[in-house]
Amino acid sequence: MIDFKNVSKIYEDNGVRALNDVTFHIDKGEFVFLVGQSGAGKSTLTKLIIHEEVQTSGEIHVDKFDMKTLKNKDVPYLRRSIGMVFQDYRLLPKKTVYENVAFAMQIVGASKREIRRQVPNMLSLVGLSHKAKSYPGQLSGGEQQRVSLARAMVNNPPIIVADEPTGNLDPETAAEIMQLLVDINHRGATMLVATHAKEFVDSMKKRVLAIEDGRLVRDEEEGAYGYEN
Repeated sequence: MIDFKNVSKIYEDNGVRALNDVTFHIDKGEFVFLVGQSGAGKSTLTKLIIHEEVQTSGEIHVDKFDMKTLKNKDVPYLRRSIGMVFQDYRLLPKKTVYENVAFAMQIVGASKREIRRQVPNMLSLVGLSHKAKSYPGQLSGGEQQRVSLARAMVNNPPIIVADEPTGNLDPETAAEIMQLLVDINHRGATMLVATHAKEFVDSMKKRVLAIEDGRLVRDEEEGAYGYEN
């Protein structure tokens, strides 16, 4: 599903080496935490996966795509196979909850019939059927993140990448969102979660990839967070 071989990333504008010789493989259906201090390279790694950045050296394969040879015209097809969940939600403020989720289907050319069938299913899954006509500004942070999750899942992508999905949430709501990620993984999606949420990483005993100064320093089954927040 996700394969990095000796991947390095150097930003040309400032010479910063954000990743240094990183190698790992994530199988279909795995749930993996990506941990590390701020500035360690986690965001760069996730940007490489969705092709917002391009590696300086090494090989990256995501689903059936080779990032080194990926043509610009094929980037939208790559991103259809990845559902992104962001810490800051990135919802469209002038669209309702229903419209925000439907928009993710519209941009990949889904039919109106498909949208009418699939969007309510996703809103039901995240517990927001009753908020379909609400706007993002009328929702709590936890509800907005649930919309973000529904939007990420609505096209049934095989991979979900969540970047600090609980970072802005209170502990109870964060636990609910993390449980939703587990439920989505149980439905078959490969899950990569970049997080500082030590309590979840330590208690859930999932695979942990740890990045320090751009290097992969740990790859542990049933791993722990390993840092003090």
